[in-house]
Amino acid sequence: MASLTSLQTLSRAVTRALNTRHFSGSSSFSAQQLNVRDALNQAIDEELKRDDRVFLLGEEVAQYDGAYKVSRGLWQKYGDKRIIDTPITEMGFAGIAVGAAFAGLRPICEFMTFNFSMQAIDQVINSAAKSHYMSAGKVAVPIVFRGPNGAAAGVAAQHSQCFAAWYGHCPGLKVVSPYSSEDAKGLLKSAVRDDNPVVMLENEILYGTQFPMSDEALSPDFEIPIGKAKIEREGKHVTLVSHSRAVGICLEAAVELEKIGVECEVINLRTIRPMDEEAIVNSVMKTNHLITVEQGWPQFGVGSEICAKIIESPAFNYLDAPVIRVTGADVPMPYAKSLEENALPHPHNVVRQVKKTLNIQ
Repeated sequence: MASLTSLQTLSRAVTRALNTRHFSGSSSFSAQQLNVRDALNQAIDEELKRDDRVFLLGEEVAQYDGAYKVSRGLWQKYGDKRIIDTPITEMGFAGIAVGAAFAGLRPICEFMTFNFSMQAIDQVINSAAKSHYMSAGKVAVPIVFRGPNGAAAGVAAQHSQCFAAWYGHCPGLKVVSPYSSEDAKGLLKSAVRDDNPVVMLENEILYGTQFPMSDEALSPDFEIPIGKAKIEREGKHVTLVSHSRAVGICLEAAVELEKIGVECEVINLRTIRPMDEEAIVNSVMKTNHLITVEQGWPQFGVGSEICAKIIESPAFNYLDAPVIRVTGADVPMPYAKSLEENALPHPHNVVRQVKKTLNIQ
């Protein structure tokens, strides 16, 4: 585990990069804008105010305002009992959070990156995910494990892994993966109010990205149901299914493909577990083609699970071509920028695979 000084240096550097980086998938804005970081902050603030059982704990979440400034201003507002700085020991503070949930509190446990959640995997899986089942329903575990997941920029293999498939594999957990600011706020509020342990996989690059927010989404009562996907763009020729930052990749590819008359239906999963199989099946029965897009590894990935679900569903008989997966490279994330670029999917990769599945030269 890195030292506190090195972690602080890393988090400050990434925060500066996120504040200045512009993501091309969000170039068109409406009157009301909010970046993902502030949407998460708003959700936590509203839930702390609504329910005094809710508290936030993790490394640097209090006095430093969070490694990525998601908890900015909350320590000053709610104090040491509700916003708790922890030592650098993921197993320790995740265990404290699980114990608090056993006792009836509703903790939000922040990992500085989900790569470090491997230090606490016993607490997340053996303690949190299984306890409701093993207690015959007598012990609820209302806890949210949240933090950045997947590839960022220039932080190499030990900070860039996507854990959607890992946690999506485990019964007893709910797993959400937001794309937009509305996703982030609505899913986090639903996660805090859920009586089950929820893993919320955010994305560092998206923290500083602005998205339009409806009046409904700005309301303290706004929630997005866990387990429901969203059709970000309707189309009739091919279905693109993705989550987190890959949704933006699909939307960019759809704009490019529209120029040659191809209409892509882009599905934002929002939830990895339970997955909205109905939304995917209905779309495939309409378009007759399916491509999954994710930044994680190909083997045993989210796209692999979607393929299996389609093969086992009535939608299989509607397919006019094999399902194609667009994923990250099957290697630990390289540190070199040029190699990192080649290890991640881009809109042109999606465009090429769409042309392939539709037999377009």
